[in-house]
Amino acid sequence: MLLAGTAAAAALLGLALPAGAADIKIGDINSYSALPAFAEPYRKGWQMAVEEINAAGGVNGDTLVVVSRDDAGKPGNAITAANELVAQDGAVLLTGGFFSNVGLALSDYAKQKGILYIAGEPLTDAITWSKGNAYTFRLRPSNYMQAAMLAEEAAKLPAKRWATIAPNYEYGQSAVAVFKQLLQKKRPDVSFVGEQWPPQGKIDAGAVAEAIKATQPEAILNVEFGADLIKLVREGTARGLFEGRSVVSFLTGEPEYLDPLKADAPVGWIVTGYPWDKDQSPANLAFVKAYQARYADYPRLGSVVGYAEMKAIAAVLAKAKSTKTEDLIKAAEGIGFDTPFGPVSFRAIDHQSTMGAFVGKTAVVDGKGVMVDFRYVPGAQVLPPDSEVKTLRPQG
Repeated sequence: MLLAGTAAAAALLGLALPAGAADIKIGDINSYSALPAFAEPYRKGWQMAVEEINAAGGVNGDTLVVVSRDDAGKPGNAITAANELVAQDGAVLLTGGFFSNVGLALSDYAKQKGILYIAGEPLTDAITWSKGNAYTFRLRPSNYMQAAMLAEEAAKLPAKRWATIAPNYEYGQSAVAVFKQLLQKKRPDVSFVGEQWPPQGKIDAGAVAEAIKATQPEAILNVEFGADLIKLVREGTARGLFEGRSVVSFLTGEPEYLDPLKADAPVGWIVTGYPWDKDQSPANLAFVKAYQARYADYPRLGSVVGYAEMKAIAAVLAKAKSTKTEDLIKAAEGIGFDTPFGPVSFRAIDHQSTMGAFVGKTAVVDGKGVMVDFRYVPGAQVLPPDSEVKTLRPQG
């Protein structure tokens, strides 16, 4: 979506803008064609946020304008899009990203070109730690943060023999590594007896299920998502992979991944996710009400990310009172902003936000998958102390 100019934006939103109002252009890049289950709700989320921001007078009287590009899930496409957004469209900062390898490519681009990048979805810890840089901030709770939430629950299980299934790229590799580290720290008696690394988007779910089953694990860590998750759940169920075994799974409680499974959704998996219709917090209730009024649809986790991402950007711009990169970075470090999950902030030390996640179990109710027995874990509770961050992130 492109709100092409102040006059067009004003017409669209029914605003009477002050004389001299200017456009502040934001460059959005995401995998719209590669993963529409997440990216389309994400687009709706940021569109709604932009409408709210501009309806309230914009940012310091200027109009927020988003120019959006599709990277098709490819780092090279993302860099091409970034160049176009900055050089041709005049974007003052970049945002978005879904796949972790794409996010790392955009983070490196931001560093090389000296432009702010606020990553919404990419979860690899490298973005804010081992490959962190001054120009990159991240909104969603990272692999480390979600692994810490899941490992706390996994450590309570009697299981000692674990196997893992994850897509063979940066996100999956990072998630498995940090989960192993955190679980074995809590439970030194745990061992990992099998690993499967199917290519992202191309899982041979039957073969994967049989290979993991052959290792005779007592519990399974799953990091698959999207269409690969659907295939794994169905093939694994048909082959008895999950019978008598505990399953811990990143992201599976998010409606964009749980809903397509319908009555085939797994039961009793320990997951992170978003119980949009059950979280009774005031912030979520207000968000859900506004989203349903705007789209006649319910929000997914992607909707939350897109919405919160644009609210964060508006807060940074308003505080900076400038579009210069160095002013934006200074404003972003430590800034607080509101999200459907409540107030969060970007930490100055590593540019990671304190946005948390819901942890619970999966169930099937009225023929559809849902989250039950859930709790919200604030991000600040599962982040390592500053002393440890300094060893994980380049200093200076």
